[in-house]
This record gives sequence, structure tokens and C-alpha cells, in this order.
Amino acid sequence: MIPKARTVRIAIFDVDGVLSDGGLHYAETGDAMKTFDVRDGMGMKLLQDAGVELAIITSRRAGSVRERAADLGIRHIQQGVADKYSAFEALLAELGLAPEQSAFLGDDLVDLPVLKRCGFAVTVADAPALLKRHADYVTRASGGRGAAREFCEVILHNQGKLAAQTARFLGAD
Repeated sequence: MIPKARTVRIAIFDVDGVLSDGGLHYAETGDAMKTFDVRDGMGMKLLQDAGVELAIITSRRAGSVRERAADLGIRHIQQGVADKYSAFEALLAELGLAPEQSAFLGDDLVDLPVLKRCGFAVTVADAPALLKRHADYVTRASGGRGAAREFCEVILHNQGKLAAQTARFLGAD
């Protein structure tokens, strides 16, 4: 059990290296394309359905991120953010939440200020060692390959909500 995960009311995600594998694929038009894992999305929906708000704070801008957020019903999305810590503080102030009520999943140095201040700090398996030293939890999965799903399930498990969220898929026997 991870006590810090019990009080989470908002889960905040980086994108590149977290919701995607961090690879950037450029089309002939110059547009960057990203790949998102559908199972990560299911985990995010389960977390939302359990009453946890979702948000994205990312340094880059991409239409695909806006589309993915819309698909998942994520209302709080900040792209092109140079100072993630300031964006984090503004988001919490807007929602009237304390840092202890937040969880953040990041993967690189630009995420470190938020990881050091949020209530439940999580990084991905393939993150730099410095981030791992400041994390409350390191996922077994890599970014874009199940790390977000694992993050969501860890929160749900520690809040005693995972079984209820997955029971509806078991069907009647």
C-alpha cells in the first residue's frame, strides 16, 4: 500500500515519454505524430469514473494530444508549457486542491519540479535515475507502453476502488 496515493483527487500526465513512447514521427508536412496506448486510455477512464480528475501538462504542442484528450474527456490540458511547475500550481489553484491531493506521472528533467511538489510522484521505468530517486513509485512499464495504465491502477488500488471499477467488465456468470 502507498498511503500517498489514497488522497489523490487529480492525476496529471506528461505526454512524450509517458502517454507516448517519446518517439516523434514527422510527416512530410512537418506534423509530428504520436502513438497512444489504448490500454493506458482505459486506465485513465477507470480513474475518471472513480471520481479522480485528469489533466495533461506538456512542453510540446500537438493536435494529436488535443484529440486524445478529447477522446478521453480530459478537460484540463496545457500544451506548450515551458514552466510545468507554474502550470501545476495554477491548475491546483483553479480547482481548489492542495498539492497533496495530486499525482503526477512524468519522465524527464522538466518534470522534476512537479514531481518534487505533488502528493504522489510517479515516473516511468525508462526514466533517468534522478527522477527515480525523487519518485514515490516507479512503474514497471515504460512510457507509452502501459505506464499510464499502471499509474491509474496503483491509485485505484490504494483508494480501494480498483475492484469496483473492473467488476462491471466481469459480466454475469
